[in-house]
Amino acid sequence: MPELRRDPIINRWVIVAQERAKRPLDFVQAPMPPRAGFCPFCPGHEEKTPKEILACPAFDPGAAPADWILRVVPNKFPALVQEGSLHRELHGLYEKMTGLGTHEVLIETPVHDQSFADYTGLHVEKILWAYRERIYQLSREQDFDYVLIFKNHGQEAGASLDHPHSQIIALPIVPKRVSEEMLGARDYYDANERCVYCDMIRQEKDDPQRVVLENEAFLAIEPYASRFPFETWILPQRHDPHFVNLPDDRLSHLAMVLRETLRRIKVLLRDPPYNFMLHTSPCREAPAALPHYHWHLEITPKLTRVAGFEWGTGFYINPMPPEQAAAYLRECGKDHAGTGRVP
Repeated sequence: MPELRRDPIINRWVIVAQERAKRPLDFVQAPMPPRAGFCPFCPGHEEKTPKEILACPAFDPGAAPADWILRVVPNKFPALVQEGSLHRELHGLYEKMTGLGTHEVLIETPVHDQSFADYTGLHVEKILWAYRERIYQLSREQDFDYVLIFKNHGQEAGASLDHPHSQIIALPIVPKRVSEEMLGARDYYDANERCVYCDMIRQEKDDPQRVVLENEAFLAIEPYASRFPFETWILPQRHDPHFVNLPDDRLSHLAMVLRETLRRIKVLLRDPPYNFMLHTSPCREAPAALPHYHWHLEITPKLTRVAGFEWGTGFYINPMPPEQAAAYLRECGKDHAGTGRVP
């Protein structure tokens, strides 16, 4: 029997179509062939990208094909530009503003055919450090209200180049998706005097059927009202609205959970295309003013298509119950390490 499940944060409804449930390999798609030709992100081609903003030197220069393990550079074809000033105009009921912002690319590795799941824990930690550093620096710019970190893995997920990279975009407005989360979380807090994300963590730990893995600092779950098969959220177990506040000693804990989650998704689903997005608070919101919001990472494998019903209703149809997806991912972890827990 299908179920309609409500997301407790933004009150979005999802149809969990259990009678359509499949095994993980039923979602596997034929991989897109690698793109041939020149790659501007590979070592030795540094002059083909704009001048780097940030770089992390190699741990062992003799063990890598470059003297760096990651680089942050301006996007050569940016969605927004930093030059100019913010200007709004009204045209009757319509409004527009100048496309002010920044668009950066984080080149994650000098190795062209690696994926996030292949990196060492220390390498993932350095990538997370770079995310935090760029959010911190861009948040200090007066015209920017929000900094979005996201990754497109695979052509079907929107990656324009095969070489592993993430993207960083600073915006003059808060995205609608984040605004909806913050408003829903505020409504929940006003009614219950508690953070909805903290309550979600407590409930999932009390009834761990949707828990994929955890350590002392982070929890990875299949959300109750998952929009997509194997949609996974990673949440800090300590309340904090701003990712930029994550201390150094917890970067390694997040690196462990993120890397292992993506490794299990890669193994179980044969390296599917996916997106992940970091949802954090707007730049100038003080933590004391945000007892209701909780930063988190969302991973959405591209295993099904959004079609007319979804566009027409705003409902998503998910043929994989999140409880079943979590069980598959836990089992994949046991096959690898004998446990579902990350130390």
